[in-house]
Amino acid sequence: MGITSALYSGVSGLNTNSQAMSVIGSNLANTNTVGFKAARTVFSDLLSSNISGSGGASQVGRGVTVSKVDNVFSQGTFEATASNTDVAIEGEGFFLLKEPGDDTTYYSRAGAFRFDQDGFLVNPEGFRVQGKPFDDDGNLIAGDPTDIQVPNEGLVPAKVTDLMTFNTNLDASEVAPPALPAFDINLPETYNYSASTTVYDTLGTSHLVTLYFVKDAAVNSWTWHWSAEDTLGTVQEGAGAVPITFDTEGVLTGGGDGQIPAIDWLNGSDPAVPIDLTFETTQFNSASTVISQDQNGFAAGNLTNVGINEEGVVIASYSNGEQVNISTLVLGKFTNPGGLQMIGSNMYVGTEASGPARSGIPGPELGSIFTNSLEQSTVDMGQEFVKMITTQRGFQANSKIITTVDEMLGELINLKR
Repeated sequence: MGITSALYSGVSGLNTNSQAMSVIGSNLANTNTVGFKAARTVFSDLLSSNISGSGGASQVGRGVTVSKVDNVFSQGTFEATASNTDVAIEGEGFFLLKEPGDDTTYYSRAGAFRFDQDGFLVNPEGFRVQGKPFDDDGNLIAGDPTDIQVPNEGLVPAKVTDLMTFNTNLDASEVAPPALPAFDINLPETYNYSASTTVYDTLGTSHLVTLYFVKDAAVNSWTWHWSAEDTLGTVQEGAGAVPITFDTEGVLTGGGDGQIPAIDWLNGSDPAVPIDLTFETTQFNSASTVISQDQNGFAAGNLTNVGINEEGVVIASYSNGEQVNISTLVLGKFTNPGGLQMIGSNMYVGTEASGPARSGIPGPELGSIFTNSLEQSTVDMGQEFVKMITTQRGFQANSKIITTVDEMLGELINLKR
């Protein structure tokens, strides 16, 4: 019985080392696989049997088996790429993917993404990358992650200007113009300073709006007027309802808000959209100047580029200069990533052993995003070849057990002769 059990111990060694060689072969085959995590084979001995001897009870091992094939989720190095939709994770997070028509969430470290014909961000197998979308005001929408999609009509609709901000300085040394002639946009001597900005109607047509600032006879007070020309060449104009006032240090104290009434541009656009004004104005003894001006409208534009920034935000760029935040990538993290189940194509699914995923936007806890980069395989070829040598020797040693036991059994049979 002892000789026969040694034979089966050798067989277990052959089987186990064969499995280990399969793991090594898979590692070496995936040396250049993006995001691949090298695996290792953990051996354990089989249950031993008890024998009795003059020195007392002893145990004899019965061979070896594969205890676990571990995926070692160490950080891989990054490879720079030319694609602005290639991303890599530094940290412990995983990209979230879903197959169209399937609610199962898949996880991957491979960030070789691209956009398909429908504008969805997908991996090479067509699984859609998950993210949190932004609303029209650039705020993240609460809720579960969804497919990341850039509308591929290739055109962003125009946005009407309904808010303008002027950051200006009005020269404190200016004097009030004479009461006569009255304010006239065609007479520069009737106002102290003017500034123009481009605004957009609901059709995306651009128009020029000019603001005029007039120093009042009252101390530290200015009135303002506006003018705009419609598409027929008619100049429309008006005056601000509230003066802009300052304290003795030139700091704004009143009139910081104003409004230009709705203008009918006479081109078929909506004539009922007023423009709210915000004056971030100072009155210092320095030349009147516009430090900055901003308005929230823009013309229609064609899609020119889509990329992912360092915060994991998918940004669509348009020919009108607008950049629109589409979605931000969502990452998932597991307490025990070694418990994930491999399903091929660089993807995993969660199991009871891995625990549930904690998902969220990229950051210190879930991982940082690097654009124009891909995470390389963590396979160390030198280490794998060393493992191959030791595994080969282990296989040879176990084969010798079988041949030796066979010779011993032959000697036993020869006793009958």
